[in-house]
Amino acid sequence: MPIYAYRCSACGHAKDVLQKLSDAPLTTCPACGAESFSKQITAAGFQLKGSGWYATDFKGGATAGAAGAAAAPAEAAGGEAPKAEAAGSTSSTPCGGSCACH
Repeated sequence: MPIYAYRCSACGHAKDVLQKLSDAPLTTCPACGAESFSKQITAAGFQLKGSGWYATDFKGGATAGAAGAAAAPAEAAGGEAPKAEAAGSTSSTPCGGSCACH
């Protein structure tokens, strides 16, 4: 249920009220009893940023470190990296490419 901010224009009393979306707005001020209690427009309590949860949650995790460590010896061996990919090694995705999403 959302929390709505109300303010009385007569006495200035402010209150946050937990209400259902289907509930009627409050009009009577609980402090002075005047019929001038109204909803205020407020900012959201959270912000959505970035391109998605998957891009930030697994960044720099154990999967990325293990893939980077395995790639270094393959490059040093001189050309064995294509064989490892052909044999079905993990991809650069956080799940390793072995889940149903790939």
